[in-house]
Amino acid sequence: MGEKLKAWQASLEKWLSDHQESLDWVTGKLEQVSDRMTWKRWAVVSIAVLVVLLGSCMLLFQGKPAQRAAMSADQVIYVSVKPGMGANEIGEKLVQHGVLSSKWPFWWKVKTSNAASSFKTGMYAMHPDMSAEEVLNKLVAGDTAVVKFTIPEGFGIKEIAKRLADEGLVDEQEFLRKAKTYAPYDYIERKPEIRYACEGFLFPDTYELHEEATPESIMKMMAEDFDTRMTSKLRARAEEMDLTIFEVITLASLVEKEALYAEDRPIIAQVFFKRLKLGMPLQSDTTLQYLLDAPKEDVTIKDTKIESPYNTYQHRGLPPGPIASPGMAAIKAVLYPADTDYLYFVADRKGHNHYSTNYADHQILVDQVR
Repeated sequence: MGEKLKAWQASLEKWLSDHQESLDWVTGKLEQVSDRMTWKRWAVVSIAVLVVLLGSCMLLFQGKPAQRAAMSADQVIYVSVKPGMGANEIGEKLVQHGVLSSKWPFWWKVKTSNAASSFKTGMYAMHPDMSAEEVLNKLVAGDTAVVKFTIPEGFGIKEIAKRLADEGLVDEQEFLRKAKTYAPYDYIERKPEIRYACEGFLFPDTYELHEEATPESIMKMMAEDFDTRMTSKLRARAEEMDLTIFEVITLASLVEKEALYAEDRPIIAQVFFKRLKLGMPLQSDTTLQYLLDAPKEDVTIKDTKIESPYNTYQHRGLPPGPIASPGMAAIKAVLYPADTDYLYFVADRKGHNHYSTNYADHQILVDQVR
């Protein structure tokens, strides 16, 4: 008898899954019915509902399951369950995220097991193609996940988007679309030639999520971190140097990408300041790398001909905006640069930079280290 009951329950769950559209239609119609309807009108509505349900029952074993979004089986999907959420709302969210193909089997299991009051709130790590029972067991057990992600110093918006997508937190393309216009603070300059408005202003750090991740919520968290780290002392120092925060971060992003070792950062910052003062182009290879589809070990003469305001070989002054997210060390290197006479630098194959005050010496160094 127990096996027959389980088989019947499985068939019912399959039917609920296969006929979600019909059930959603019924639910929607009932929600539209006014509380002031007479019993005769209620009878008419009830008969219509019964007809729909009976029609669906006739197709019990003929329906096709809903199509799910194409995701790999091991894809992690983070879903937030908040206080007060019921089986219907949670089921809809699970369907939207691709965890379940239909909310109804989940809803049925919750109702028949009286488990709704046992749900634990928090962030859950789910996967595509989970069964209603698997999801329910997670929620009742409170098998929540601590969601952490780390963005390294020097990551650009594209790299941030890919890292977050690989972690299962956001859709990569949606994040990139949002990043084009996201500029929550006045010091983030808005220019038409800038690829991503928030480039450079999403601080590289380790973050912990307690709410459901969206591109906006993650960008907000990272931008707030940056704003907090730019203390009044650092802002005052920038003003003292007659630099805007935007200029500081633009320069710091170049320093971040050019310097592999800490001792090089303040020297490279000083080289850039001297070049700007003399009206020399910055000629930073990192700005060329920013324009390429994939990084190269060495840029070429052809790359220096790329027409773009980011090309600091072709255009004097700073690029339109930052090219990556600098860490605090790079930011402080710009605000407190070294005192040198260098105008040139070149990195060897281990990432150590070598400096010179004139072009002839620079060429000798290039031949030696490359």
